Amino acid sequence: MRRLRIFLSHWQNWLGMIIVLVFAVTALTAPLLSPPNDTTQGAFKKVGRQGDLKPHPPSEIAPLGTVPGQLDVYHALIWGGREAMIFGLSVALGAFMFGSLFGAIAGYAGGVVNNVMMRIADAFLTFPALAGVVFLQQLVAITIESQGGIFWFNNDYIGRLVYFDFTPPPFAVFLMAVDPILISLIIFSWMPFARIVNTMVITLKQTEFIQAGRALGGTPWWIIRRHLLPNSIGPAVVLAARDVGSSVILQATITFIGLGGASAWGILLSLGRNWVIGPGGNLLSAWWVFLPVTIAIVLFGIGWNLIGDGLTEALDPTATLHKWDRPDAS
Repeated sequence: MRRLRIFLSHWQNWLGMIIVLVFAVTALTAPLLSPPNDTTQGAFKKVGRQGDLKPHPPSEIAPLGTVPGQLDVYHALIWGGREAMIFGLSVALGAFMFGSLFGAIAGYAGGVVNNVMMRIADAFLTFPALAGVVFLQQLVAITIESQGGIFWFNNDYIGRLVYFDFTPPPFAVFLMAVDPILISLIIFSWMPFARIVNTMVITLKQTEFIQAGRALGGTPWWIIRRHLLPNSIGPAVVLAARDVGSSVILQATITFIGLGGASAWGILLSLGRNWVIGPGGNLLSAWWVFLPVTIAIVLFGIGWNLIGDGLTEALDPTATLHKWDRPDAS
């Protein structure tokens, strides 16, 4: 309760929770806020002639206007938020779980095992995440083509396309369902979690309650699961909260610069990039092609970062007691 009080005592944390809650409610109610129809494909809905390459301002059928190709900005914004929430939580949770377990096992084992495992983590740290995205994407493409499929990227709004003249083998079906960016970000995001948890476990395993657990016959896995992980993942939780926002921003960036991916927000920005500066150099002549999605991306990142900052203080064991926590409080 004390940590919850510390967290709720700052208005910045309330702001972060409100922002994230708005995105969460939007993600859950997307089918009601913008119902799909026959022209809907993924997060995009056509509201006009696809060959029309001029963005149109907000109207009754498109509350936030359209981007070139006559795709509804409002629909992509709502459903893109749903996809962003799923993507960000998936990356953060995957990196958090694997990194924490990896660091805890290495720290408990100690000695040579710890040194080798943490050097592996250091090696992953030196590999750029963008290079990993490109490598894994090419690996998926080569594998699918080696099994008789056709793999290519659609530069419009669909993303990658896979085609088979026959029923694809099970492994190809799995690769078709894999998001290379999601997998790549998990593979190249777990190392900070491992390092943080490893440091905490190395310290904790020398404490009396861990020694008592060993003396009572506790197995290494039981001690790690029951005592070490619950008492060492606090800082990792903070990092995971921040990673939700940063992974979505990175996904949108990768999609925007054309390295693949299926970020609806990134695709919206890419489709409207030529209209950011309108005729006569007017930045606001076609504001709907970039302003709504830019605000959404910025707020998504800010919301999760504010929560992460709040958790940093709330989970800090040396945090200053509030007046209601002091023994002399009336």
